[in-house]
Amino acid sequence: MNDIGRLTLQKVNQMNKEEFVNTFGWIFEHSPWVVEKAWDHLPFQSCKELFQAMITVVQNAEEPLQIALLRSHPDLGTKLKMSEGSQKEQAGVGLDKLSKGEYETLVLLNQRYVKKFGFPFIMAVKGQTKELILSALKERVDYCYEVECITAINEVYKIAGFRLNDIFETGDE
Repeated sequence: MNDIGRLTLQKVNQMNKEEFVNTFGWIFEHSPWVVEKAWDHLPFQSCKELFQAMITVVQNAEEPLQIALLRSHPDLGTKLKMSEGSQKEQAGVGLDKLSKGEYETLVLLNQRYVKKFGFPFIMAVKGQTKELILSALKERVDYCYEVECITAINEVYKIAGFRLNDIFETGDE
């Protein structure tokens, strides 16, 4: 995650591709290809248009690339290395301070989920509680593959939206 401070849309529209990717490449977890392709849609009339360009890139990507995007996310509550953005988001809801029992439950559910779907459980945790997250994991592990792929991609969009909003000045929507 870059320590870039707040941006304006005017500054974004003046960026070359390298600056754009360096600024936004972290928004989609370890998947700078999304913003590389979104840059082609400059200039943007609003932050919403910028975000929609990124979503469109993912929607138009081949399924293997979409699955790779899902696989680039860390397991929730993992003690393994993850991106700075994921660390902050998970710590914000207490996933870094689970009790032994909560951690064991999360690990077992995550393992079951990954075995079934081939990618980690993804949820935009901002504004959630660890109880709601565990409940969603318990529910979604029983989804069919097609429904869960759509659900997981939609959660990726939510995460990216939160991250994008965090770097823009208010009022520049």
